[in-house]
Formats: sequence, structure tokens, C-alpha cells
Amino acid sequence: MMLFFTIILGVMVVILGYTTFNLLRKNERADDIIISQQKFINKVDEQVTFSEKRLEQIDVKGTFKSDDEIGWFFNEIKVLQKGLSQFRTNSK
Repeated sequence: MMLFFTIILGVMVVILGYTTFNLLRKNERADDIIISQQKFINKVDEQVTFSEKRLEQIDVKGTFKSDDEIGWFFNEIKVLQKGLSQFRTNSK
């Protein structure tokens, strides 16, 4: 009877060890994916911030308001930039 319990416990230890190791590998893979996605989000955030500052610099001069077609296009770019700016992260 004691041998039976020892065998059952041994099998359970092996199974639990394998499942723990497998979950650890999956968790590390998920962490790597999260880190790469965070780097991508930070780069997009930097680009949005840069383009927002650049549009503000260009808008201060007011040179695009004189021409109707260019002024309309510039206003549409500002609308797009405003929409993108809503997605900036505040993690910095």
C-alpha cells in the first residue's frame, strides 16, 4: 500500500513539475511580447508628440491660412493630429 502511494505521489510531482515549467515558459513569452509592444507604443507616442509640436510651430506663422486649398488641407491635418493626440500615453 505504501508503494502505491509513493508511485502516485511521484507521478503527481512529475506532472505538476512539467505543468509549472510549461506555464513559466508561456509567461516569459507573454512578457517578451508585452515589452516589445510597450516599446512600439512609446515610439508612436514620441512621433505623435513630435508632430504635434511641429504643427504648432508651423501654425504660429499662419502662412497656410492665405491659400484656400492649402489652408483647408492644413486644417484637416490639424484635425487628424488632434485625434492622434488623444491616444498619447502619460507614462513619461
